[in-house]
Amino acid sequence: MTHTIRKAITDDAGPLAGLAAVTFPLACPPSSSPEDIAAHVANTLSERHFREYLADADVTIVVIDADGALHGYSLLVNRPAEDADVASALKVLPSLELSKCYVHPDHHGLGAAAELMHASLLAAAEAGAAGVWLGVNSQNARAIRFYEKCGFRKVGSKSFRLGSTVEHDFVLERAVP
Repeated sequence: MTHTIRKAITDDAGPLAGLAAVTFPLACPPSSSPEDIAAHVANTLSERHFREYLADADVTIVVIDADGALHGYSLLVNRPAEDADVASALKVLPSLELSKCYVHPDHHGLGAAAELMHASLLAAAEAGAAGVWLGVNSQNARAIRFYEKCGFRKVGSKSFRLGSTVEHDFVLERAVP
């Protein structure tokens, strides 16, 4: 299957929301309640939210497009870290947040995530960032291994609220190529 990696457009908002509803739960710890996951998806990853992200000049969304079907996406935020723990941990500045980086589970293990990461790092460099940081759940061993393979290193930790639960994320960082 051939695909293109490109920047998202407004018409991608609906497919992005559908993809996010499939991929976000995969990043959650097993202890996360289905209700908390569903509420998070509804409150931050709906079509309306993706339209808002796409209209924000500080946000870049990169997608894997296979003939109109989206198989992965990343969301980059070009603003200083607002979380004090994150801001104090970052070493490579100016830094951009890789807020989301997900590939549909049918495409895991096929190299799509590495391609998406490469394109995301290039987009960060184009935006003028010297570094990229992200938060990853401390229990998500698969994602941590992937990010480390991509050159990210743990520099700190932060909290992430998922419904009524406070999750613990590692903060990872790397320089852009």
